[in-house]
Amino acid sequence: MGTPISSLKGIGTKTAQLYSKIGIETVEDLLTYYPRDYDIFKDPIAIGSVKEGGICAVEGMVIKTPEKKEVRNLQIVTTMIRDESGGMELIWYNMAFLVKTLLTGSRYIFRGKVRKKNGRLVMEHPQMYTLGQYEGMLQVMQPIYGLTAGLSNKAVIKAVKQALEQEIVYLEYLPEQIRREYQLAKFQEVLEKIHFPKDMEEYAAARRRVVFEEFFTFILALRMLKEENIRTKNQFVMSPVCETEKLLAALPYALTKAQQRVWQEIQTDLQGNQAMNRLVQGDVGSGKTIIAVLALLQTASHGYQGALMVPTEVLALQHYEAMVKLFQTYGIEKRVILLTGSMTAKEKRTAYEEIASHQADIIVGTHALIQEKVVYHKLALVITDEQHRFGVNQRKELAWKGEEKGSYKEKAAAHVLVMSATPIPRTLAIILYGDLDISIIDELPANRLPIKNCVVDTGYRERAYAFMEKEIRKGRQVYVICPMVEENEQIEAENVIGYAALLRQKLPSDISIAYLHGKMKAREKNQIMEEFAANQIQVLVSTTVIEVGVNVPNATVMMVENAERFGLAQLHQLRGRVGRGKEQSYCIFVSASESKDTRKRLEILNQSNDGFLIASEDLKLRGPGDFFGVRQSGMMEFKMGDIFTDAGILKEASDAAGKILKEDPFLENSENRKLREYMEEYVTEQLVRINL
Repeated sequence: MGTPISSLKGIGTKTAQLYSKIGIETVEDLLTYYPRDYDIFKDPIAIGSVKEGGICAVEGMVIKTPEKKEVRNLQIVTTMIRDESGGMELIWYNMAFLVKTLLTGSRYIFRGKVRKKNGRLVMEHPQMYTLGQYEGMLQVMQPIYGLTAGLSNKAVIKAVKQALEQEIVYLEYLPEQIRREYQLAKFQEVLEKIHFPKDMEEYAAARRRVVFEEFFTFILALRMLKEENIRTKNQFVMSPVCETEKLLAALPYALTKAQQRVWQEIQTDLQGNQAMNRLVQGDVGSGKTIIAVLALLQTASHGYQGALMVPTEVLALQHYEAMVKLFQTYGIEKRVILLTGSMTAKEKRTAYEEIASHQADIIVGTHALIQEKVVYHKLALVITDEQHRFGVNQRKELAWKGEEKGSYKEKAAAHVLVMSATPIPRTLAIILYGDLDISIIDELPANRLPIKNCVVDTGYRERAYAFMEKEIRKGRQVYVICPMVEENEQIEAENVIGYAALLRQKLPSDISIAYLHGKMKAREKNQIMEEFAANQIQVLVSTTVIEVGVNVPNATVMMVENAERFGLAQLHQLRGRVGRGKEQSYCIFVSASESKDTRKRLEILNQSNDGFLIASEDLKLRGPGDFFGVRQSGMMEFKMGDIFTDAGILKEASDAAGKILKEDPFLENSENRKLREYMEEYVTEQLVRINL
């Protein structure tokens, strides 16, 4: 159960509710709520060398008596500072007390974000330090936590320090032989070093221990699941049918060799001794959907039901409409129905009845497909799209939804087919998808126009806006991707809300601009996506929530702000939102970083549209120092681990898991007892949280 977070001094009921919003209920949760970044205080720089957009520290003398004025209930304090190289204006909001605190002629170090206002550089809302105070903070790694409105970083730091003083004892699950072999410290010893490391070396060692355990337990669970799959008999044997052959002959295009190979592998599985558990990896536009349709048609032709589960309602609707149209066009008499959470109670009841009575052959939907009320009749095939959005357990739950209402043991396990457009090098995929066989569609249809790419700095923005307008005037649409939802003083990155407001100033008023992010309600997100799909919105400013979006063939331009903050595989996934129609598409990657290594990474996107090549190159370039800012978000979201940055640790954890299961398959030895208890008690919860 753990110690309630409210047991800490200063955390009452209201504050505890704020912590609950970010998944922290107990003191133990707080201590494993790791910083997502660190703020490292660097030496002050000369005012004359300050650049726009960055956070920096300057040492200067106050040369102007601070002034206070009120603008729309906002108290604004301004002053000027100077050093030998030049002067700069400072601005604070709602900090009127500074008028008396800041003394003309005094020297301080000011640290904050620099912006350009009316042609002048201004430091906004800087922190103020005496020379002695700042010297004590130099090179110290200050933790930055993920927050929610009403909860400050300072408050979380204070709570974590208090929690560490309580010296809560954590059970050690990693067997001693593993810790010794891979030189890993005890979990108890690394906690303080994760939150408040003295330096990068101490942090890296502590982080390695946490990441190793995350990967190790995850892989162990998958290997055990694989064993279970091997024992699952195929109770829905399906031989090839003439219906799929007729559809393939009627299509206006031929399958690529890669598609033919994967379709053959699926057909072999469907006839085999064990239930199918297969992952189909294929780049955006490689033709995974037609493979899914063929498998569903073969299932329906044998008198069974098939289900396709996708992560968003808009995507479910698109798949449903496309399949209905395809079947009507080619005279296929199989009934396809839709089931999503936002359908009315009456619509859902009708869908439940059609599923239970087998009037529906193929069911397309979202998580609604695994609700208790849904009773299938001979469910033989389950397909999940963009599989990293679904938990292993959700996949398993749907696979075991048979036609009987009895216990799971009385039901037959359906075949499972997982479709993913996320390019992961095969070496990592074999480890990460340990419970699945892997097929790869590594070939694009010949008729697709390759996307034209460019990597630029922030000075290119005005030209990019002009190019967007030009494409919109041709009737096309635009995506703009930002890494954040709202502005954060501690992070130098663009945000969707502010950026949408900026574009409304930059682009003509007749161009409709909207924003989208993951914190919005599902109904609101669906409405915006539907309006964008219908070209009622011309520019959509979004976070990475769009990477599993909809098919909008009319969108021809994507501009990614702060491209340096994303992993290459994720940037490639985002890029897949354009290039879906007949017109030429373009992707503009804007980087605010001056680092040569960053530029080198992004240039890979410039040179190739091959997702698997990009993922492999990313793996080579990403080193153990790339801990912050660049994550392949959306894919295998462990608390600390990143499958690209930590590929070496992932392989070590995989070796360790293999070794321990070979020696002790059921974790029965005394030295593995704690590990077995952990796997039994927590692993289900962990697999769902990781969203594999």
